[in-house]
Amino acid sequence: MAAIRWLHLVAMAVWVGGLITLGALVGALRRHGVEREILRVMARRFGVVSWTAMAVLVVTGLVQGFDRGWDRLLTVKATGVGAVVALAAWHQVAARNQSPAVRGLLQASILAVSLGVVSVSVVL
Repeated sequence: MAAIRWLHLVAMAVWVGGLITLGALVGALRRHGVEREILRVMARRFGVVSWTAMAVLVVTGLVQGFDRGWDRLLTVKATGVGAVVALAAWHQVAARNQSPAVRGLLQASILAVSLGVVSVSVVL
């Protein structure tokens, strides 16, 4: 079970750390006039890495959840993860047609809910 927990924590670091890093980079790159197509390429590459990390998080989280037994706090965490997945999927599908303000709001929401899930995880 230690290997499962390790994979879970690494995937969480990739997901949340990637969100923070990408958010900081995109803002700085936009201020310096980087072309939108370059930002799209960055986002697509991050999408591959982040969705892989999320898949690992879900699988390893389910394994750990069934091993320790589900309780109310774990249900809260799973609900938060579901919300993050839904927000991220919506953002990925619709980002091309959204204004920068809406994209930014979605990105901030994904990060905020992700950090909330991490906070619940600390209690677990």
